[in-house]
Amino acid sequence: MEETKIFTEPSPVVARERSVRLWVPFLIVGIVGLMTIAGGTILYRANRAVALTISSKDAELNQGLVHARGPADAKLTLEEYGDFQCPPCGSLAGPLKEIEERYSPHLRVIFHNFPLITHDHAHEAAQAAEAAGLQGKFWEMHDLLYREQSIWSKAADVHTLLSSYAGMIGLNLERFNKDIDSPEVKARVDMDQKKGSSLGVTNTPTLFLNGSSVAPNDLHPGNLEKVIKDTIENSEKPAAK
Repeated sequence: MEETKIFTEPSPVVARERSVRLWVPFLIVGIVGLMTIAGGTILYRANRAVALTISSKDAELNQGLVHARGPADAKLTLEEYGDFQCPPCGSLAGPLKEIEERYSPHLRVIFHNFPLITHDHAHEAAQAAEAAGLQGKFWEMHDLLYREQSIWSKAADVHTLLSSYAGMIGLNLERFNKDIDSPEVKARVDMDQKKGSSLGVTNTPTLFLNGSSVAPNDLHPGNLEKVIKDTIENSEKPAAK
C-alpha cells in the first residue's frame, strides 16, 4: 500500500515566524552595512575638520615669517642664517647694517633664525626676537641682541635680561613674556631652522646673495661690501648687444 504524504499549510503565526527567521540575517547585514557607512562618514568628516584646522593654522604661521629690511624690488637680496649667540654673527651685525644703509635702496636684507645647539641661550634669544616680531619690533630686538651679546650670553638668568630688553624697545611685557615660550614662536624658529638645513646650512653666519651662497672668505665686512658693490654695478651696466 503506497504511503500517502500529507502536507499541511502552516498557520499564519508559523508562517510569520518562518518569514521573520528568513529575513533576520539580511536585516542584520543591512544594519551592519548602514553602521559602517555612517561610521566612515563620521570619521571622514572628523579627519576633514582636523585637516582644515591644521591648514588654517599653517596659513597663520606663514604670515609675517620673513623678516626683511629694504624694498622688495631691490636689485640684491642678502639672506642671513644667524645665531644671536654666535660671536662671528655679532661681529658682522654692525657692519652689515652699515652696508645695508649705504646701499639702500638697492639692497634688501632678510634674517632667518638658525640657533646652534652648542650655544646655551641661542634658542631663547631667537624666541625673544620672534616674540618681539609679533609686536612689530623684530629688528629692534635683533639689533639689541647683537649689541648686548657679550652680556646676555653669559647671564645665569637670561630670561630676565631678555624681558628687560623687551621693555627697552617698548614692548608690552605681559604679552612678550607669554609669547616667548608659546608654541607659535617656537614653531617660527623651528621652521627657519628646517629651511636652513634643507639648503645645507650647518654653521653661522651663512649668507646667500640673490640665492647664491657667499664664500666664507667674503664674510669679512670689507670683502662682503666689495661683492655687493660689484654686483650692483654689474647689474646697472647695459647688456652687451
